[in-house]
Amino acid sequence: MDYTIRVATLEDCKDIYRMIMELAKHEKVSDQVKIAQRDLEQDGFSKNPFFQSIIAEVPEQHRSKDGHSKVGYALYFFAYSSWKGRSVYMEDLYVMPEYRGKGIGKALMSKIAQLGLAAGCNQLNFAVLNWNKESMDFYLSQGCWDVTTGLDYHCMRCEGPALEALARGDPKN
Repeated sequence: MDYTIRVATLEDCKDIYRMIMELAKHEKVSDQVKIAQRDLEQDGFSKNPFFQSIIAEVPEQHRSKDGHSKVGYALYFFAYSSWKGRSVYMEDLYVMPEYRGKGIGKALMSKIAQLGLAAGCNQLNFAVLNWNKESMDFYLSQGCWDVTTGLDYHCMRCEGPALEALARGDPKN
């Protein structure tokens, strides 16, 4: 199947948002999505974007059953490791179910690796749900390794009222 991997544009935000919602549904966390299409437009396509994105697009004759030609995306941003230096973090990698197994996910991930290397990055980081064996197997097949197992790290998060309390210097005990 023919497809193209390209840098996302502002006009792609509608489809990126659609696929974010599809991914959230797949991960059984639809209620956790708190952004809207306009947030993607502002946060990804302003003067100082918080993220970058690439799109997988198929020709008109291969549109999805719902008429979509944009069938996958990856959202990423650059970060810095105090031990390793420049890195790229892949927040999302998603391919619509009917297009999986055709090399699109691999091509999206490969493009992020290329962009990271071009920017001087020496590592690609991302998270995968522990129940998502299919994705875990895919990532392992690409030469990735499980940091949780290998380095015994845990990913931590502070958000909402806890983040606000921390910013005030009054974290919860």
